[in-house]
Amino acid sequence: MSEFRFGVQVSSLTHDAKELQDLARKVEDLGYSSIFFPDHLGGNQWSPIAAMTLAALSTTNIHVGGLVLSNDYRHPVILAEELSTIHEFSNGRLEYGIGAGWLKSDYAMAGLAFDSPSKRISRLSESVDIIKVMLKGESSTYQGEFYRTENAKCITPRFGSPPLILGGGGKKMLELAAKKADIVGVNVNLSAGSVGPELVSQVGPRAFSERIEWVKQASKGREKSLELQCLTFVTKVSNGAESWLAGLVPAFGVTVEQAKEIPIVLVGSLDEVCETLLSRREQYGFSYWVIHQHEIDEFAPVVARLARS
Repeated sequence: MSEFRFGVQVSSLTHDAKELQDLARKVEDLGYSSIFFPDHLGGNQWSPIAAMTLAALSTTNIHVGGLVLSNDYRHPVILAEELSTIHEFSNGRLEYGIGAGWLKSDYAMAGLAFDSPSKRISRLSESVDIIKVMLKGESSTYQGEFYRTENAKCITPRFGSPPLILGGGGKKMLELAAKKADIVGVNVNLSAGSVGPELVSQVGPRAFSERIEWVKQASKGREKSLELQCLTFVTKVSNGAESWLAGLVPAFGVTVEQAKEIPIVLVGSLDEVCETLLSRREQYGFSYWVIHQHEIDEFAPVVARLARS
């Protein structure tokens, strides 16, 4: 059974580089394993490549990465070069997540065609093949449906290949992750291209158990090497957390009891949340949990108790 690791996704924009540097150092000092940056357009968040760079240069031990970089915004040869550079000057502390893209408004903003999920995932699969070869320090010559490369190469790595994170909530995406990733993120299905109330119907224990089964079936022969990651949706660690949750759940049409059973919800006292994490590692295999920036302080006691256990 994998040891617990905990990461933080940075979602709030500041206009001061020192604030981001201080945040990265704080995350490291509190014992988190990683700091991640999302990849959306619209001017309300950091550009992930630049932010990863600053975070890496500001710390010594914590891993940095994108959760996740959108494949359709970035050509794989160019992205591999960027990632290899960050991996090199961070002394091997890169974890790179790549996704097929899902938010319609991003595509509209950039004037990109919002293709079917199947087409976007197929394109991502080709991109991953190219990037993985290049990050080994090998040349990529590739002829696919979407990409063609000829002797594409980046710097020779000193620290080995960085771990790849792939994740999602649909069967095709999770099967791809199970076959090609080192870290598999099991999430909700965002194929609709937006976040709405309809997601509640697919976040329960039964839906997550089904997704875990897809991963197991597709990862035959390599399942023991996979690390399962979960990005939380709601996290609250306090003695009054249940009352707080009671004020939140009516908007989603579920009860407090139902909400507490949702795998991406971590709500309760310190002891209760730790017990929940142990239970979900046993039930689903989740050992790598990612919380959001505003939850860093209240979740820190959980990290202190469970990290690397």
